[in-house]
Amino acid sequence: MMPGKDGLTTLEEIKDISPHLPVVMVTKSEEESLMEDALGQKIDDYLVKPVNPSQILMVIKRQLDSKKIISSSSMKRYISDINQFNQKLYGSLEPNDWLDAAQILAEWNLEVDENQDQGIREMLEGTHKEWNIEFTKYIEKNYKEWLGSDDRPMVSTDIVEKFVVPEMKKGKKVLFVVVDCMRLDQWMLIEPLIAEFYSIQRHSYFSLLPTATPFARNAIFSGLFPDEIHQTYHNTYNESDEGSLNRFEEKFIADNLARHGVRTERPPKYLKINVNTEGEVLYKKVSDLFGTPLVSIVFNFLDILVHGRSNNVILKEIAGTEAAFRGLMKSWFIHSSLFSILKAFASEDYTIVMTSDHGSTLCKRGTKAHGKKSTSTNLRYKYGDNLKSDPKDSILIKNPEEWRLPKLGLATTYIIAKEDYYFVYPNNYNEMVRYFHNSFQHGGLSLEEMVVPVAVLKPKK
Repeated sequence: MMPGKDGLTTLEEIKDISPHLPVVMVTKSEEESLMEDALGQKIDDYLVKPVNPSQILMVIKRQLDSKKIISSSSMKRYISDINQFNQKLYGSLEPNDWLDAAQILAEWNLEVDENQDQGIREMLEGTHKEWNIEFTKYIEKNYKEWLGSDDRPMVSTDIVEKFVVPEMKKGKKVLFVVVDCMRLDQWMLIEPLIAEFYSIQRHSYFSLLPTATPFARNAIFSGLFPDEIHQTYHNTYNESDEGSLNRFEEKFIADNLARHGVRTERPPKYLKINVNTEGEVLYKKVSDLFGTPLVSIVFNFLDILVHGRSNNVILKEIAGTEAAFRGLMKSWFIHSSLFSILKAFASEDYTIVMTSDHGSTLCKRGTKAHGKKSTSTNLRYKYGDNLKSDPKDSILIKNPEEWRLPKLGLATTYIIAKEDYYFVYPNNYNEMVRYFHNSFQHGGLSLEEMVVPVAVLKPKK
């Protein structure tokens, strides 16, 4: 309201001279339009007259000491969160405790990404390593018992039954989205973007071992354990090419729905998107899907990005750390056909069930694996005849049926890497260790691979 050059004009010229200078506006006016104009020009805070010295002091402290205040507060909350779970480590842990542990680590990863607190980041890395060691011990002790119990925690085989079937039996149309290789922290990073259009109920569950597409994703669609899949659909695991072991998902989910008594007038639709151009084509025709009682879409791009990073120098440079890879994943999602499709379905009467089949882990340590040339090629798990590996670094499965895994020959064994190890053959060992060091892999046993998000999205009216 100043004569000549008013406050907003002054603010604009200040920002022209020094764009990053913090500016606090003190005003007597509470007009909404004025505040909108001021916020649009990126004021950092404002006070309404009359003001007293304590108000001025607090707003200056917020601007000049905000990082120090946030860091101090974060450290206190971090210590409290970590200590609460550490106390449970000395007692009798339940499966849900580990789901909580994974969420704690994911939440703190995102907070540290935002605040760039190096002290907490270093502590978080130590906590992550320690908890994964204990998680590995817990799974080794309890996993086989889960597989034979009706009282087990939620695993891959339960997803369609628990989230898709009940909605369809209520007469609701469902969009079922599986983002291959999406971690819990990655979901939590994009969840606020989706929350603008949907009310979200987030859950988490345990991916089956090996935490890899042929086993975990097949189990999601079929509702069967891998050994049952092998017995029911005999050709599923007979291919030598691991990339072709998910050819029957459309039939799997149709049979799964039939077992649960779900009948539809129109047949379900199943789609698999490998590259963004396929997704763009689908988005342009998305209205053709409206009215279909169940639309299942698998997005493979994130899994391709994980594997491509190992072989691409530029991707390794751009996404050299977990934090950088999370940022890359968020950037992809914002501009993806997946996000466009979700926004399109937000105006339709659909329940969205969105999940992943497994996560991935950043591998730091190589360990030797011994097997024949016919052994599978994955770096975090292998199956073949008479495999051997270091028991400190991996689990050796001599009796696949105990782990609900298919037995493909008389001497079929599996090895599954623990924590952040990856398998390397003895020949060219040092070269391969250097090549795959600091690469994202999946198929093994870690919190970030096994604890997987599943969310139910209801459009906001």
